[in-house]
Amino acid sequence: MNLAGLSAGEARRRMRRGTLALRVGPFTARLRSPFPEVAREVWRLYGDHPVADTDFIDYHAALAPPRGPRRWLRPQALFLLDGRAPFRPLPRAQSVPLLEWGLNWCIARQAHRFLILHAAVVERDGRAAILPGDPGSGKSTLCAALVHSGWRLLSDELALLDMADGALHALARPVSLKNESIEVIHGFAPDAVFSAPFADTAKGTIALVKPPRDSVSRVHETAEPAWVITPEFAAGATADLAPASKATTFMELAHNGFNYSIHGAAGFDALVRLVSRCACHHFRYGRLGDALAVFDALAAGERG
Repeated sequence: MNLAGLSAGEARRRMRRGTLALRVGPFTARLRSPFPEVAREVWRLYGDHPVADTDFIDYHAALAPPRGPRRWLRPQALFLLDGRAPFRPLPRAQSVPLLEWGLNWCIARQAHRFLILHAAVVERDGRAAILPGDPGSGKSTLCAALVHSGWRLLSDELALLDMADGALHALARPVSLKNESIEVIHGFAPDAVFSAPFADTAKGTIALVKPPRDSVSRVHETAEPAWVITPEFAAGATADLAPASKATTFMELAHNGFNYSIHGAAGFDALVRLVSRCACHHFRYGRLGDALAVFDALAAGERG
């Protein structure tokens, strides 16, 4: 059963009791929170994800109010993993993005059977494009547009490279958009399901976009890496896909590796194999329509 098979009220009751477990890509997370707004957004954004019926849980995650007067005076929220708080609390109004950031942290810190890169990943016809990028690069905006234009979402934030066979695994969690990108994707994909906006975070205003149902239903399908494309958004710029050296691409991916140093020589070898098998590019764009045409040409084999 998927989460949407539960009523919103039942999902809220399970989250309050700490009995709601979801299958998210290769992981299972049990979620607990007394905050009804968190349960509401989880039900809306993760509706197509399976409810897990298992005693084996990868991550016991919770959002809870801290003790003391902050329960009532300028309320805050703590992210907890196994009952411990790895971060300082944030305002309760930012609970939902805190849950997403916390789950990212759990995976990046513990899922070491993968080489984990800070990058979006999208797929078409079995071949995947890895999109590393710093904040403001247009990575998530481009990712959201692509997955609402025929590409499959593997991840918006965490590329999971299998250390054994070099395949990319899927997470298909909500896409996080910031500031102006929220209205851009609202206009581009009017049927997309958005969370409420969350203002005044460390990254500005954030809204989360529900992953497409097809991406969630195919989350068990891995993809072969085909391209590493570093996006750069520049307002009004003509779309320009330029070759990038494999050495430069390697260094950028290593810089964006959450657990690259933990893997040592094995991580180095895995990243060398990844870069060797991919076409590497830098992509400057200013309009989504032009960007999508470039990616469609790549998928069709019209560009390298």
